[in-house]
Amino acid sequence: MTEALDRVEAEEAGPGEIIAVAGLPDVTIGETLADPEDPRPLPVITVDEPSLSITVGINTSPLAGREGSRLTARQIRDRLDQELVGNVSIRVRDTERPEVWEVEGRGELQLVVLLELMRREGFELTAGQPQVITREIDGKTNEPVELLSIDVPEDYVGVVTQALAVRKGRMEQMINHSTGWVRLEFLVPARGLIGFRTEFLTETRGTGLMHHVFDRWEPWAGGLRMRPTGSLVADRQGKTAAFALFGLQERGMLFVGPGEDVYEGMVIGENSRAEDIDVNAIKEKQQTNVRAASADQLIRLVPAKRLSLEEAIEYVREDECVEITPESVRPRKVLLDRTGRVKAARQAARV
Repeated sequence: MTEALDRVEAEEAGPGEIIAVAGLPDVTIGETLADPEDPRPLPVITVDEPSLSITVGINTSPLAGREGSRLTARQIRDRLDQELVGNVSIRVRDTERPEVWEVEGRGELQLVVLLELMRREGFELTAGQPQVITREIDGKTNEPVELLSIDVPEDYVGVVTQALAVRKGRMEQMINHSTGWVRLEFLVPARGLIGFRTEFLTETRGTGLMHHVFDRWEPWAGGLRMRPTGSLVADRQGKTAAFALFGLQERGMLFVGPGEDVYEGMVIGENSRAEDIDVNAIKEKQQTNVRAASADQLIRLVPAKRLSLEEAIEYVREDECVEITPESVRPRKVLLDRTGRVKAARQAARV
């Protein structure tokens, strides 16, 4: 057992005392160490089933290895196995590819926290879009539904209700406390809550409180259109130029500034329209001997929006993923080659 900072041998220990037991492999949280002649185990602590999963793999971008110190599949797998020891709500499953794993958790925030920890420890990895975990019940596909409790000022009830209606949320109860605050309870598909936290904080000006727990399994609620906009995708590798970005900023919001490394297939901005556009972000202004009236005009760029890890995970779509390094968070296409993306889109349309 522990005394101050030292460990000493002990015959017995009482409630609240910290002890270390050796010689018993594969003991996890919630299990009971009992006398084999008279085993009387305590009830095992139950943890909610995972509702979301995310694919995690090695970094395959052209910029891999520049910023991190832990790059290999073995190092990433060892770190995920280490997380399983103390985090009972995380599960790691193998996939068809040896360098990619499926990590399951209770929500996107829990998964993002794990990725952020790995990033700060020097890992470089790639993470895909969060996907909901489904089950087959009576021959029908069922998805997890969360019970969402929200406390907001009365002024924001309408905007919160409208945001959840788009995500297939059903209001179960509304309680007005007559203090200016309202309690709202919704049943929302787990996939409908992906990206909702950031939107919720924005719409309520940071004043709202929300909490959700798993409630039940229900039949698949149909498709959800989470992001109506497309992406601006770089079509070549190099450093971004202010001249090129000045022409692109009219198409939508940019995620990069001048002088940054980009590569083919990297998402450098959000298109204001629904389709993706391949753009040249490294085009320099042509130098000639002819002076023009606009030659000396200053290029004014709108500051780029720097996506946090959580915002990037919420932003990407099915054909996109996020390159995560200790210094950078870069959304990108799963297939970097433009020709490969076109072929994959045609095959998906045929199916």
